[in-house]
Amino acid sequence: MKKVIYFSLLSVVIGVLLMGCGNDEVQPRAINEETDKCPVCNMSVMDNQFATQVVLEDGLSHVFDDLGCMYVWLDENPDEEIAATFVRDYNNEEWIRSEDAFYVYNMDVKTPMAYNMISFEDQASADEFIAENEGELIAADALADHDWQMNHEMMEGHGHEGDHGHGEMDSESHTEEGESTH
Repeated sequence: MKKVIYFSLLSVVIGVLLMGCGNDEVQPRAINEETDKCPVCNMSVMDNQFATQVVLEDGLSHVFDDLGCMYVWLDENPDEEIAATFVRDYNNEEWIRSEDAFYVYNMDVKTPMAYNMISFEDQASADEFIAENEGELIAADALADHDWQMNHEMMEGHGHEGDHGHGEMDSESHTEEGESTH
């Protein structure tokens, strides 16, 4: 009888441990607007629909204020061991894995660093945005090959010099912390 109880208890413990192993899915961390800075442009990262995140295999996270900054960082850090990348849905600001998102490139969309790319959790939302505002649907697997250029006209239209790397900056989006590194 002791052997049956011991075996049953051992089976339950092993089952619980195995179930727990499947819950190690990488998750994005919360953004702290007071301390988080984009490692590419050194701007404050707002907790909004433009924020993106890279989670490394060692658990370290980098947050970015614009999808373009994340891709500049990925290009400049090809040897980093990346566990996951996340973007925000433009409509509801929920985190989604970047490979599962649908992207719209529209030169009139004001993103923090004027890369003009936004993300959606489903294609229907992206198509709806395009129908109302125009734009180009970009597949997630095509982002690495996208020409990540800032919209300098948009940046200059907000009183910023074209080459110093700052996008739209107003009281709702960012405060200038220093010159860009890109």
